[in-house]
Amino acid sequence: MTQGDLRPPPLQHGCDSWWHWSRRHKSPEVLLYARTALFHPNWSHGTAAVRGSRQLNGGVHYWEVQVSQRLFGTAVMFGVCTASARLHANAFVSLVGEDTNGWGLSHKGLVWHGGQGRRYTDPFRENRATTVGVLFDGEAGTLGFYKDAQWLGVAFTGLDTITEPLYPVISSTAAKTKLTLGVTRRAWAGLQDRARHTLLAALPPNPRLLLHALPLPPALRHYLEDDLPPSDTKMLPVSAAPPPRHS
Repeated sequence: MTQGDLRPPPLQHGCDSWWHWSRRHKSPEVLLYARTALFHPNWSHGTAAVRGSRQLNGGVHYWEVQVSQRLFGTAVMFGVCTASARLHANAFVSLVGEDTNGWGLSHKGLVWHGGQGRRYTDPFRENRATTVGVLFDGEAGTLGFYKDAQWLGVAFTGLDTITEPLYPVISSTAAKTKLTLGVTRRAWAGLQDRARHTLLAALPPNPRLLLHALPLPPALRHYLEDDLPPSDTKMLPVSAAPPPRHS
């Protein structure tokens, strides 16, 4: 894969990864509506961030964030962070990557880590909706980005050496920015993981009720439930779900 490639999103042969923006790990300046994070709903006087609920270490993950047309300001950012990264600042800063706890891409086209920014791609066009894809390979230790299905290349390496938990993260300095979580995929973690997903996909609606009705060992039941979507509905392929709408 080379920079500038236009191709389908990665991990098409993996499975859906059921995670969401965390209601616990976020700035008070972030409001959550289903899969959408609204930043600075009234006016902005600093920088706000929200973490994803999924720990990434060791796996291969891909997710997309649909960005509303309000793409402006000091920095709208996408990336990963540790639990030690701060999620709010009373100043306009490039928050994801301001220190060694984050690795982020700014809409200005810069990538940040350790407080240092460097040119990675062209600045995004402001006031224009776009889709950012994030590809985290915990096995190879790399982090790279897509913009509107165009591969921008590997931005960071060495993340396989990070021993702290890593999480998806987004941040914004701009008032009334809406960032919506779209596709969330992950690679199989092994044959057992793939067998679990295949089994759950074959179950009737409301699989949680069925799992609790069966005489399963608690450890097995918990393992199966860990791969279920948030709602008690039969799992659908990514293509069957309607795409999130831009505001």
